[in-house]
Amino acid sequence: MNAQLVRRSPCQGLAMRLMGEAAVLRCSGALWLPELGVLAVADLHLEKGSAFAVRGQMLPPYDTRATLARLEAEVADLTPRQVVFMGDTFHDGDGAGRLAGDDRARLETMAGRVDLVWIAGNHDREGAQGLPGRTVAEIGAGAITLVHEPTLGEAPGQAAGHLHPCARVAAHGRSVRARCFLTDGERLILPAFGAYTGGLNVRDEAYAGLFRQTPWAGMIGRDRVHAVAWGKLLPEGADQFRRKKREASKPVSMAMRTARTP
Repeated sequence: MNAQLVRRSPCQGLAMRLMGEAAVLRCSGALWLPELGVLAVADLHLEKGSAFAVRGQMLPPYDTRATLARLEAEVADLTPRQVVFMGDTFHDGDGAGRLAGDDRARLETMAGRVDLVWIAGNHDREGAQGLPGRTVAEIGAGAITLVHEPTLGEAPGQAAGHLHPCARVAAHGRSVRARCFLTDGERLILPAFGAYTGGLNVRDEAYAGLFRQTPWAGMIGRDRVHAVAWGKLLPEGADQFRRKKREASKPVSMAMRTARTP
């Protein structure tokens, strides 16, 4: 991890250079390109709760409202000229049609202030049907290309979502898991922005071969983004392995050694 490329931003995110472009990894999980006025968010999975309800699995139906509130806060704070939704904005192709009237109005109001760009994802291949803005396969932002799914092999300048990266580290005798950004300064994987989204550990083989240099994680904490070196990132189950190893290394108690058989 090149410490010269990473510093704290006023929002307690991480300011860095991505292929020479000024970038801020925001505490919300958004990517902010201040010199270009571009705010990018990935994998909102709006209307996931209603998609599950259609299949008979009831979840609290507030995921879209909560996710849009966080996005509105970012837009109000940063006043971007363009907001890019980096694919899987809706959980399925019918998600835009299930939007509540007030949630649809919120997106329409946003579109009156900024340019909305919808990148098609694997969950919403047709983009945001019936909503203002334009749907594209990818879009350039300076030296950066915003896409949904990262291409295999090296792709300098590519920023993608899709994988929902999260990281695990050891702290205070236990492990902590959180959403994260993953980058080597040449390409970037964004965390899922949505309220109802899981995460895939960055040590999973799905990330193998994506980075030319050793990547580092920007782990999202309660009020800041923490830069964590690759060597400190744990795979899933590592804490259980360590616990079992500690238990195995404990000496057998004297009572056990001197116990008499009946």
